[in-house]
Amino acid sequence: MNKKTSKWVAGISTSVLLAGVVAGCGTTSTSSGDTKGQATDSGSKKADEKVTISLLIDNTQDSVNIAKGIVAAFEKKYPNIHVEQETRPGGGEGDNIVKTRLATGDMTDVFFYNSGSLMQALNPEQNLLDLTSEPFQANVIDSFKPTVSSKGKVYAGPIGSTMAGGWFYNKKIYADLGLSVPKTWAELMANSEKIKAAGITPVIGSYKDDWTSQLVVLADYYNVQAANPKFADEYTANKVKYATDAGALKSFEKLEEIAKKGYMNKDFLATTYDAGLKMLAEGKGAQYPMLSFATPALGQNFPDKMKDIGFFAQPGDSAATNGLTVWMPSGAYIYKATKHAEQAKKFVEFIASLDGVAAQSAASMPSGPYAIKGAKLPDNVAQAVKDMTPYFDGNKTAPALEFVSPIKGSSLPQITTEVGAAIKTGKQGAEVYDKDVEKQAKQLGLQGW
Repeated sequence: MNKKTSKWVAGISTSVLLAGVVAGCGTTSTSSGDTKGQATDSGSKKADEKVTISLLIDNTQDSVNIAKGIVAAFEKKYPNIHVEQETRPGGGEGDNIVKTRLATGDMTDVFFYNSGSLMQALNPEQNLLDLTSEPFQANVIDSFKPTVSSKGKVYAGPIGSTMAGGWFYNKKIYADLGLSVPKTWAELMANSEKIKAAGITPVIGSYKDDWTSQLVVLADYYNVQAANPKFADEYTANKVKYATDAGALKSFEKLEEIAKKGYMNKDFLATTYDAGLKMLAEGKGAQYPMLSFATPALGQNFPDKMKDIGFFAQPGDSAATNGLTVWMPSGAYIYKATKHAEQAKKFVEFIASLDGVAAQSAASMPSGPYAIKGAKLPDNVAQAVKDMTPYFDGNKTAPALEFVSPIKGSSLPQITTEVGAAIKTGKQGAEVYDKDVEKQAKQLGLQGW
């Protein structure tokens, strides 16, 4: 997805901040120590000369908070490097802004953006600085690197924590109605029917921010893979499609079922992501299909309600195969044409350090484990994040499709909005998405297309 989502965000993604640093100088050292002394000795720049680098992040509250926290810690350690921040929208609009700025040569020195398939669409060889050989990569867990790689080169460090796609739920409503966490889709629908009968919105829809419409489809990938372990490879090779693979088609049909049964709030097309979080926290909506990256925003805006908010994986047909779809963190990328490459590298290096992780945790409660070796979650992590632990401990997780296949159609938010609004059936949505995906696959030059 796109965050964060973004952008996950994606939202998804999913995203946060970025910037660069190095005080002055012709030194090529990338150690974590201060290079001021080296710069002074080289005489290439004055030790007190200040450099400003620019950083582009998405405009979600959590991304802004994390960026502020990292920049403050970074500038304290490297006072001669100033990071100037800009924000962009999430979703498809934000994707287009990133692509346009890269194409026109107007990109910031550093920017935070999705890892996985959306990164592949940025033409990394042409637009992004190769960070494969940077020493800080030794701090990064191996499973993250392929998600920000192209043709054997690594183009980012991780920013933010891992996150999951699933369902937030109001535990107080569940307790009041005598409901249990569903392990199958049928149980989830049965819970929703009881919630509706109680006069409460069963499923929160926030389609004003169209990236949120994707979550039911994207969070279902664990179930798709459980039904066909080879789905990602076959999908990438054009051997299976969403509209023709029974397990994958169910992802769209689940969204159709929610629409047909009228489980979402009546104003879901005009409801924003922030308003959706408010509905969940205040008990006006019982369940919210969402990325776990929403946890920090919930904690900041509704600290007294966090004990009432839990999280569960989107269930499939069988309780025996119940598991969680996981998103990797966004990437901190450096624009290839930056005039401040060394400073930008220093900034990304800081983000990928334990000090950088500490700054992120202090600014925003993580939504899952970090992709940095040795990094630990705070003791006071939210209950919703704790609810994910059994899936990880039980090896009941799978990466989202966009991290195991380079294919993700850019029109998915619009398509899922139409399915969620009952304008298209699940089958029709899947068929349109297969056509959308075909365009991207051919652009990427994938075999079999």
